[in-house]
Amino acid sequence: MSEDTVLILDGNSLAHRAFYAIPLLSTQEGVFTNAAYGFMNMLRKVMGDFGPGYLVVAFDKGRQTFRTQAFAGYKAHRKSTPEELRPQFVIIKRLLQAMNIPVLELEGFEADDLIGTVVRRAEARGLSPFIITGDRDALQLVSPKTKAVITRKGISELDTFDEDAIRDRYGLRPEQIIDLKGLMGDASDNIPGVPGIGEKTALKLLHEFGSMEHILENLEAIPGKVRDKLVEYSDQAELSKKLATIDTDCPVDIDFEACRLTPPNLDELIPLLKEYEFRALLKTFLAEYGENKTDAGQRFFQEGRSYRIVTSAGELEELEAEIRDASGVAVEFGASGGHPLQSAVESLYLSVEPGKAWAVPLGAFAPGVVRELLGPVLADPRTAKYFHDAKLALHYACCLELELNGVTSDVMIAAYLVNPGIPNQKLEDLSLAYLNRVFDPPEDPGLVGCMRVDLINHLKPVLEEKLEEADLHSLYRGVELPLINVLAGMEQEGITVDPKQLKLMSRELGQQIDELTQEIYGLAGEEFNLNSPKQLAVILFDKLKLPILKKTKTGPSTSAEVLEELAPYHEIVTKMLEHRQLMKLKSTYVDGLQALINSKTGRLHTTFNQTVTATGRLSSTEPNLQNIPIRLELGRKIRKVFVPSAPDRLIMAADYSQIELRILAHISNDQVLINAFHEGEDIHTRTAAEVFGVSPELVTREMRTRAKAINFGIVYGISDFGLSRDIGVTRAEAKLYIDNYFQRYRGVKEYLDRVVIEARDKGFVTTILNRRRYLPDLFSSNKMVRNFGERTAMNTPIQGSAADIIKLAMTKVDDEIRHRGLKSRMILQVHDELIFDVPKDELPEMTGVIRRGMENALTLSVPLEVEIKIGPNWYELTALK
Repeated sequence: MSEDTVLILDGNSLAHRAFYAIPLLSTQEGVFTNAAYGFMNMLRKVMGDFGPGYLVVAFDKGRQTFRTQAFAGYKAHRKSTPEELRPQFVIIKRLLQAMNIPVLELEGFEADDLIGTVVRRAEARGLSPFIITGDRDALQLVSPKTKAVITRKGISELDTFDEDAIRDRYGLRPEQIIDLKGLMGDASDNIPGVPGIGEKTALKLLHEFGSMEHILENLEAIPGKVRDKLVEYSDQAELSKKLATIDTDCPVDIDFEACRLTPPNLDELIPLLKEYEFRALLKTFLAEYGENKTDAGQRFFQEGRSYRIVTSAGELEELEAEIRDASGVAVEFGASGGHPLQSAVESLYLSVEPGKAWAVPLGAFAPGVVRELLGPVLADPRTAKYFHDAKLALHYACCLELELNGVTSDVMIAAYLVNPGIPNQKLEDLSLAYLNRVFDPPEDPGLVGCMRVDLINHLKPVLEEKLEEADLHSLYRGVELPLINVLAGMEQEGITVDPKQLKLMSRELGQQIDELTQEIYGLAGEEFNLNSPKQLAVILFDKLKLPILKKTKTGPSTSAEVLEELAPYHEIVTKMLEHRQLMKLKSTYVDGLQALINSKTGRLHTTFNQTVTATGRLSSTEPNLQNIPIRLELGRKIRKVFVPSAPDRLIMAADYSQIELRILAHISNDQVLINAFHEGEDIHTRTAAEVFGVSPELVTREMRTRAKAINFGIVYGISDFGLSRDIGVTRAEAKLYIDNYFQRYRGVKEYLDRVVIEARDKGFVTTILNRRRYLPDLFSSNKMVRNFGERTAMNTPIQGSAADIIKLAMTKVDDEIRHRGLKSRMILQVHDELIFDVPKDELPEMTGVIRRGMENALTLSVPLEVEIKIGPNWYELTALK
């Protein structure tokens, strides 16, 4: 293209295409952005493809135009703009303004008319217009100077039309497109045309007569029914042509100099891209237009900055002195891949202030030299240490036999608290989000390490300011940072596994799977691949004629959900469900665990993820020990393989009793619920008595079971439909139970209603300790999505507060274990339960330590209670009295 090219975009058309091409996206505050994001990507694509000298975007303004005055039915059948799309036009226009791209809109005219006006005036100036639209009406504007580019499949495919292309496609000149539309009409715009005349007939007439006017002047030459239709609907045909004709002389001023393409205004654009969380676009614009372009040698990190490589003991001593004189130091390790506890750590990077960093290549020194000279200051808790992922750094320090104390900042955790919707944010992502800097690492690993540790120092004050703004600093300092050392210790300790028990379970499961496979073959009357959904579908639906409940692109569904519904129809379905469960247990939780046992320690060293879940709960990976399917007896038996680390030790498990219901009592301030907990009543029996209107001594086991489902269902915002399904009653009965519950526990009802209203007002909910969770689903026009958002608003303060309390408890218990010099170790956390490896002679002391730490973790209006069990493994546990 050339500087004479004018790119004219149909803003409405592209925004609608983007909206339907991309699934709904929203910011953490619930602002919908998918159309705006897609529009910006479309814009960048066409700018790159066409390289224009000028660019302008036209939009409709209002629904009343000269066409609706001529014909009230014009576009009358069109659905109104989706509520999720409507506000995004404002976002798109804000972004265009920041990109210095003019927006044209005029009351009473459509975007097509403004496009036509720009086209003709551009042609008069000797420029070459290109129209970008999804609407073929624009073909009428094509001329020797003007081309129309029609979008397909969002904007992934473009059809460019010049005069020759229109002639090839329709056999018409561009101006005849108006006649074509006048004759055949346009259902999308509700232009009536002539009933009974479609594109084929209309083209035949135009090829013969040239225009609608000539057709109507030569009706006697047109045979039969077509002539009759034209006679009957001639006025409608002329009106349709008028409606289809684009006005190319709108009363609008067009400043072509203002349309000349210039670099964006980054001071306006960058804050907008951050506000709408367009991280990829932010990175792209900064890389193209920002100060620290990658081809400029990472100016941000190098100009006026001091990065030094330490190669002598004298320099190490100088570095040690500088760290001691500083208020704190950012720390980063360079290591090869593999498990953090088995990594080869190759380098250490330190930065005492932004712009200054030291690289210490460990291979340049004799063994022990770095530890001897830097070890004391790194172990000194009086020198603050800053990290990105401090837990990982603690593991690397362990590999070097370095002690690392004084963890006072972790920018990964700070960013997680600020925006929990984005898990495990990388340093380069934080650089982009909070410093407007593209971190594009060079090939030199030493320089990369210095840049990373420098970034930590730059990010620390920015993120801590955001924590203060959101009132999250206490949660950060009092809960999350102290937990890092606890989790690192648990991961390093690991949990002992009995390999003989694992092999035995694997063999037993294998035998059960083989027996079950033969039973399924017998029921099917033939052998087939049980792991093939396609072959299973043939057996179930073609051979056994079971009803097809759901279809996928590849055929009838055999998902677990479908099989659950089909189970009553045939025994083979029940057997298939059981087969899948056993296969999952064997592959994931038996054979899978064997592969993850550390060859040096003989233990499993799971990783606890502190910055993943939106609620604040910890998660566990490699292996996931929080997700063992204990509802099945076989699943529970897997816990047999987790044993103490020595014969004179036991497994001790401490589990919070009904912690979520206790938190519900506290935050709802429901006096009936509070009294029940203070009086030590069985809460499910109490609820059953309240809901079913009987005295506690008359509550049956079935009543208590149903009350338990209600209690926990209420916490998760359960509906009458959900409760009826869970406990096997009618929806009417379930509704009655829920109504009775809320009649007795009025405070709970008021809280649940209030928290949803407050969440809509703020866009987020908080836990007792002020942890936030943003809830964009609350603002969806989709009722199911919105209902899910409401249930999340009800549950998150409860589940998140439980997560906060267990984290506090872990820190308190761990502190006391170390303060007392005990040999007991905390080895696992599974939601509301803590697991310990305890010497038998420490059992009485540990019982007190655990009760104090867990039951006094946080003061609520109801007591926190803990049930403690001990046993020879995690499965065979007996409650302590």
